[in-house]
Amino acid sequence: MDGILVKDITKRYGDKTVLNNISFHINRGEILGLIGPNGAGKTTLIKIMTGLVKQDRGEVLIEGMGYGKNAIAIKEKLGVVPQEIALLDTVSGRNNLEYFARLYGLTGKTLKQKVDEVLELTGLTEHQKKKVKTYSGGMKRRLNLAAAIMHRPEYLILDEPTVGVDPQSRNAIFNYVKNMNREGTTVLYTSHYMEEVEALCDNIFILDLGKEVAYGSKENLRRMLGENSTVSVETEENTAALIPVLQNLPGVESISEKADSLELLTNTQEFHLSQLIHTIENENQVIMNIRVQEPSLEEVFLTLTGKTLRD
Repeated sequence: MDGILVKDITKRYGDKTVLNNISFHINRGEILGLIGPNGAGKTTLIKIMTGLVKQDRGEVLIEGMGYGKNAIAIKEKLGVVPQEIALLDTVSGRNNLEYFARLYGLTGKTLKQKVDEVLELTGLTEHQKKKVKTYSGGMKRRLNLAAAIMHRPEYLILDEPTVGVDPQSRNAIFNYVKNMNREGTTVLYTSHYMEEVEALCDNIFILDLGKEVAYGSKENLRRMLGENSTVSVETEENTAALIPVLQNLPGVESISEKADSLELLTNTQEFHLSQLIHTIENENQVIMNIRVQEPSLEEVFLTLTGKTLRD
């Protein structure tokens, strides 16, 4: 089987179940977003997926291989960016990368080439001789990523790689991940930034208190809040005068009056934007602005977990 299969994973610490029967499949070439509030069990799940912690029940298969006798073969295919910075502070950035390159079995010209390549990719070439303890938080995060992708892994697992970094480094890391995926790398990505998950991921798995809350495409998760969208309408003058005629349109469930506009709650199965525009024009009103807003993933997350992503 291609990709990563997580099947029926359960993990307990004493009487506490931190993961309860977790299952999902990351197809080859896909980016799966793993999100959940603090304490949801994300980091424990990642440690199980990377062979650092053993589950009590279930299995993790990468291209059909489980850990144990296949551990070395799996780790050759896998790159891991942990939430904790895994670097040597007292040596240079380049020395750090050379150390990790040797762990991957790289030597000679190949080692030098790969180190140069990831330094360039992460924008750290001019800082390569500086000791890591002098790096900013964002630079350390980028070096952390560079160490994980040295061997061009087929699978990349990132545990909140942009936490606590400056916007420039955050955007850089985000773009590196997108580019690697375009080149064929399969990615599991966790983040506290919903806009990253929404822009980057094909499918999303929401975890809370060790249990699956929701799993699917962004579109399917939005549909869990119902078939509603909000339409804001602003006309040149007297927008409120439209309320009696607009509330009779198919699919309009309610209308609320704002300062300069009307906000329509609509059923997307019955409502047609063209009919709204035609009706307003028939009332001899000039449309200044129309905006259609579907439920955001942040709203979906809040509704399903009762918490914000950063809680």
